[in-house]
Amino acid sequence: MENKNISIGLFGFGCVGQGLYDVLNHSQGLKANIEKICVKDKNKTRKIDAGFFTYDKEEILKRGNHNVVVELIDNADEAFAIVKQAMNNGVSVVTANKKMLAENFRELYEIQTRNKVALIYEGSAGGSIPIIRNLEEYYDNELLSSVKGILNGTCNYILTRMEFENKDYQDVLKDAQSNGFAESDPWLDVAGFDTKFKALLLTVHAFGIVLNPEDIFNTGIQNVSYEDILYAKQRGLRIKMLAVSHKVGDKFRVYTLPHFVSGDSELYNVNYEYNAVEVEGAYSCKQTFVGKGAGSHPTGSAVLSDISALTYDYKYGYKKLKKFISSSGIIPEGKPQIEYDFAIKLYIRYQERERLNDLEIISVEEEYKASGTNYIIANVNFKSLFNIYNKRDNKLFICVI
Repeated sequence: MENKNISIGLFGFGCVGQGLYDVLNHSQGLKANIEKICVKDKNKTRKIDAGFFTYDKEEILKRGNHNVVVELIDNADEAFAIVKQAMNNGVSVVTANKKMLAENFRELYEIQTRNKVALIYEGSAGGSIPIIRNLEEYYDNELLSSVKGILNGTCNYILTRMEFENKDYQDVLKDAQSNGFAESDPWLDVAGFDTKFKALLLTVHAFGIVLNPEDIFNTGIQNVSYEDILYAKQRGLRIKMLAVSHKVGDKFRVYTLPHFVSGDSELYNVNYEYNAVEVEGAYSCKQTFVGKGAGSHPTGSAVLSDISALTYDYKYGYKKLKKFISSSGIIPEGKPQIEYDFAIKLYIRYQERERLNDLEIISVEEEYKASGTNYIIANVNFKSLFNIYNKRDNKLFICVI
């Protein structure tokens, strides 16, 4: 099939938007042009001609000459409104907004199906790693048992520097913020929300299961200390923030938590801002994809790949998801086949032992108390972790063993 010309209406010209502009201008053979860019700040100096820009979203959404809208803004609610309107107008969309996709997946799926348009989002999970397309195409008929990985460059960057430079969390975080590796409010990254949104999307394409973000437990590295890094180093381990989605019997377990990773794992040597996704199947065994998980050009490259796919009228087939969908095209509500009531072995560092009262501890294998740090190794009912969910005053550091 011969590729067609693509006229792009772009929303957002921040880190990823500028990266897309750069890689598009250096691409060969792709028949695509950015015709107009919608931005908010009228006073910001930009590196390309002012004639490219508009401050009115309707100038792009109501123009008939754009056959692709690329959405690359920060605000998830505004992004959803843009994407929804574009698809209802019969225009295909490329986005990298994992929060917007995760919070509105059911409705977005139904809108793209109803309007017979494409919604593609490779850059939303794993940065430059082409994991979603691989799950859709290469693994479409594979009986997958597990998808897990390092999906947040900020967390991995902080954990790597803490280990390699013998520094504490707050020192590395401040430096990461000043160098652009962490946001001024890093909560969504360091508390595991960003990883969770990506885990939700990978679960859709790996297993055909659609969850709501609140169905997936997440905690992150927000309470990690150098004592935790040292505990891992002394045992030949590293701490990695992981998304986990795996099948146990006829049930699924999906969560995002820090993990101790041993040297025999492919994830052990994935450091700094790099991401990795490990896919395990009944026939293909275990395969690991590694690449830069953030940044202007890596993510811009993933977005460009989606635009290129649209020149050939590509759409996600959602082959596994369609097994669960009714003939009317509606994704059922609820948490299909998701398991919460199981034991998980955890390292838990605490300051005050009463903080552990929120957890259903089945058994304690080890307990250590000292003036500087206290921790337990315990088997915990996973369901009870939701008792501490999203509490900024919770001072526990929890890591899967």
